[in-house]
Amino acid sequence: MTEDDALRRDLLARIDMRRAAVQAFLRANRPRIRRRANLTIVLSSLAAAFTAGPALGGEPFAESVQRTLGLTTDALVWQLLCLLALVVSVGAAVLTNIAKSQDSEARLSSVEAVNAELEGLASLLHYGHLSLEDAVKLYQQYTAKIPFVEDVPAYGYGAPQGWGRPGAPQGWGQH
Repeated sequence: MTEDDALRRDLLARIDMRRAAVQAFLRANRPRIRRRANLTIVLSSLAAAFTAGPALGGEPFAESVQRTLGLTTDALVWQLLCLLALVVSVGAAVLTNIAKSQDSEARLSSVEAVNAELEGLASLLHYGHLSLEDAVKLYQQYTAKIPFVEDVPAYGYGAPQGWGRPGAPQGWGQH
């Protein structure tokens, strides 16, 4: 086995470990981000629905709701609908601002893109369609896009051969 083959296998192992970290990040964060986005849509829709009835139905709508709920005056209907619209609007606004402050959707998209890039890189490297030097450069470029994704500890085995030893290719093990 040549040194180049050993280094190629080491890089493939590193790519696999990084992809495992990326996939763990996606499993942990994708559902939460999607739930937050869906809840924001539902709350915004409810706010529109609570204001649409009085806006479109006017007094007859208010009287109908008053009779249905057994309220004493239609003023209570207006107050109730306005309060509900306020509560769901504030909820939607808070969720939207949380998502923007954390840049959740952009991060998720970046991680998904890097996952695909690493998969392609592994295929090119595995089938010998890419030089080792170019593969290392691409690996570093791809992983630099997602510094917020932490590595998954490699239980039961250490880092690939050559990592951290003198003479290992420059930049390996960094991301």
